[in-house]
Amino acid sequence: MAEPTEEHKFFTDSGIEIKRVYPKQDFADEQPGQYPYTRGVHPDMYRSKLWTMRQYAGFSTAEESNKRYHYLLKNGTTGLSVAFDLPTQMGYDSDHDLAEGEVGKSGVAIDTLRDMEILFDGIKLEDVSTSMTINSTASILLGMYIALARKQGADIKKISGTIQNDILKEYAARGTYIYPPVPSMRIITDIFEYCSKEVPKWNTISISGYHMREAGATAVQELAFTLANAREYCQAAIKKGLDINVFAKRISFFFNAHNNLFEEVAKFRAARRMWAEITKKLGATEPQAQMLRFHTQTAGSTLTAQQPMNNIVRVTIQALSAVMGGTQSLHTNGFDEALALPTEEAARIALRTQQVVAYESGVPQTVDPLAGSYFVESLTNEVEKAAWDYLDKIEKMGGTVKAIEKSYIQNEIAASAYQYQDDIEKGKKVIVGVNKFEVEEKQPDNLFRVDDSIRQYQIDKLKKVKAERDNEKAKASLAKLEKNAKEDTNLMPAIVEACENYVSLGEISDTLRKVFGVYKS
Repeated sequence: MAEPTEEHKFFTDSGIEIKRVYPKQDFADEQPGQYPYTRGVHPDMYRSKLWTMRQYAGFSTAEESNKRYHYLLKNGTTGLSVAFDLPTQMGYDSDHDLAEGEVGKSGVAIDTLRDMEILFDGIKLEDVSTSMTINSTASILLGMYIALARKQGADIKKISGTIQNDILKEYAARGTYIYPPVPSMRIITDIFEYCSKEVPKWNTISISGYHMREAGATAVQELAFTLANAREYCQAAIKKGLDINVFAKRISFFFNAHNNLFEEVAKFRAARRMWAEITKKLGATEPQAQMLRFHTQTAGSTLTAQQPMNNIVRVTIQALSAVMGGTQSLHTNGFDEALALPTEEAARIALRTQQVVAYESGVPQTVDPLAGSYFVESLTNEVEKAAWDYLDKIEKMGGTVKAIEKSYIQNEIAASAYQYQDDIEKGKKVIVGVNKFEVEEKQPDNLFRVDDSIRQYQIDKLKKVKAERDNEKAKASLAKLEKNAKEDTNLMPAIVEACENYVSLGEISDTLRKVFGVYKS
């Protein structure tokens, strides 16, 4: 039989060759809920409980975002996921010069506890799980959330949710860092330590491959670099004297669901198996500390401004990959997000996509439905092998921080992004409606835009808070925080106290900038 020509060869987005057919072969008879968790972290998976259906939302002011949260809860979302604007992510109040033009644009603007009170008005924090996509200022937003829970009279040992809090991927792919790596890692391990005692149901970190994938990483790179970061966080926590059997139980992950259905399923299955091995080698003996639990978001980078309704199909395929791959929670993107923030209609369709998969497709009714497929099992092994190769290279460099300092991870992602775009421009990769099957069309006229006047509204509100708060208490809180930052004292109690005294996010960040300095790439 003749060998296939180049024209007849097919590859996944990670460059793994796809064979014409996969022969019968033996695979390990693994069970879901058992080490190494390839088939899922729970014995019954969605037969007993569906994944958490989140919708990532946040824009403009806390008042406007609060309306969207109530809308989503009314329409069946089972968990909130908060998007913050860039100034909030970078530790700047809305009145800072660098905040101009960005207030409320990519998410909600949060300056003080007063904004957090408005954001969750009418929502009991004990009754909802909240995920917050925040990194360099994660400790501050968590501090505000805890302060609000106390004001509501909640038992903070019962509140649940997740902060992303993954700074290493910011240096590698996204850029919303503030402090250098060493103090940033200290803040993260302080959060681990504090929450293990005070907020035990809180997921203290969501180690994110999502943004690296959005920056151009392949599925294999997303998996490898995410697990390399996770290993680094664990090693830092162990060095601080923390017990991996305690803190690893509250580690979660955040992955991208891209278009290549089978490669994505293989990636999720391989991720669980690899994490089980990594944690075991680091000393984890309890099953809950070895299980990889993850949130998934459909791929924003795959959404096209051309023929945006096609994005509904893309999101559906991506959602299916996440569910068949065993995700614990899922956000589905709005079809119009390549053009603007999602309208209420787009957000509703995105949520209904999850609900149709959950209640009509039959996919959740058996555990790991693609297990035993010769193709998927082989692809899982190949994705895992390629990811281990990256992890071994990073370990030989001295770990993720060293690999980032050498620009290794950044360069690998950049090269993959270039190759992907080059393949599209040369027609090797077809994007429906972009480089094939194009039509003439006009841009929709019902797009959702945030007005620049929002900034002045936030500034006025911030001035009012500063005028009405007890400024002696605010000043004392910042002095205590600065002292703790200079010493080896856990920062979280001082941050929570500052938030309770209505100290602003910018004031807290500036205090830490003064002690830790600012990272320059």
